[in-house]
Amino acid sequence: QVRLEESGGGLVQAGGSLRLSCAASGRTGSINYMGWFRQAPGKEREFVAGISQSGGSTTNAASVKGRFTISRDNAENTVYLQMNSLKPEDTGIYTCAASAYFYTTSPAAYNYWGQGTQVTVSS
Repeated sequence: QVRLEESGGGLVQAGGSLRLSCAASGRTGSINYMGWFRQAPGKEREFVAGISQSGGSTTNAASVKGRFTISRDNAENTVYLQMNSLKPEDTGIYTCAASAYFYTTSPAAYNYWGQGTQVTVSS
């Protein structure tokens, strides 16, 4: 079993920054890839960013390139999502997910999910 616990969401004005954290516990040795997803009201769940177990491979969705940075602290079993230059369209529920597979943007490939944290960006 793997448990994922997100934190760091909140309300921020456009142009501001937030840093999300995802702490993994349990059988973390089975995790090969972790990703952040988000879902805005009335929209489909969207892949935001992903990172390999070692942290050596990362990817970002086109909509957040140049603004968001995903990173990993292996010693702490924690993945971060630094979000800068936030826009109102970034508003949504951000959820951390873990996969036993390698790079993938498909939610179906992720085995474990956190509860999500709300990010609201005001204009």
